[in-house]
Parts: sequence; C-alpha cells; structure tokens
Amino acid sequence: MTASFTAEELCEHFAHCVQILGGTTAASRRLGIDERAIRRFISGERPVGPGLLKDAAKALRVLAEEATAA
Repeated sequence: MTASFTAEELCEHFAHCVQILGGTTAASRRLGIDERAIRRFISGERPVGPGLLKDAAKALRVLAEEATAA
C-alpha cells in the first residue's frame, strides 16, 4: 500500500483511521502507542510505515466486530 502513496497521503490516511478509532486517546489505547507518537505520525514528524497501517487496519476490524456484536 505505501508504494503508491505520498508521505502526506499516508499521514492523512492514518489521521482518518485515528478519527474512526475515536480520537488520539482511544487510538493510542487500541494500538498500544503513546499519544505523542500518534500526533507525530499524523503531523508527518515520524513516517507512517506499513506496519503501523496494518496495526491500524487490525484495530479498525476489531472495532467493527465490536460494533456488530453490540
């Protein structure tokens, strides 16, 4: 996925994932990442890599499963 997107697009995509997960604090808990690191990924200060995107996708799938079960 990362090969066809710019760094800025990856940051925007990750930021959208964070919003869907419920914001920085909720995403931090679900991804097991410090809130400051989440903000750095969103701002582009740190690169968004394929591993982070896979983890975000997994967290989103879990969130969807939880919503379906509710």
